[in-house]
Amino acid sequence: MSGGKTGSDAASILHRRYVKGEPAREASIEKERVNARVATMIYCLRTEANLTQKELADLVGTKQSAISRLEDADYEGHSLSMLNRIAEALKRRLVVEMAVPDPRPSDSNSETAGRGNNHATRRPRIGS
Repeated sequence: MSGGKTGSDAASILHRRYVKGEPAREASIEKERVNARVATMIYCLRTEANLTQKELADLVGTKQSAISRLEDADYEGHSLSMLNRIAEALKRRLVVEMAVPDPRPSDSNSETAGRGNNHATRRPRIGS
């Protein structure tokens, strides 16, 4: 698939066909990307700290099921208060940013392509 052709992979084709130029769909996808980044960030930092969900929950003062929900990419109930408590328990600082939307076409996703594997080594951020 990496034969140098731009936009010929299935995700790009589907994006151009069903999402591009549809503001509501683009917004929905961005919302899901943020949820997935938050979930992945919590999971990566927790596992890097060699903690189980139960151990992190005990440090945060919540139940294991709450940590499980937060690590689920489909969960939409993230609160800044809970994220800050998790950051403190993991000896981190929560950083929240609001950015101007990227003017590039949204099917050009090079900026976010490598984020999933490297959250633990960079400053965690929510959104982009």
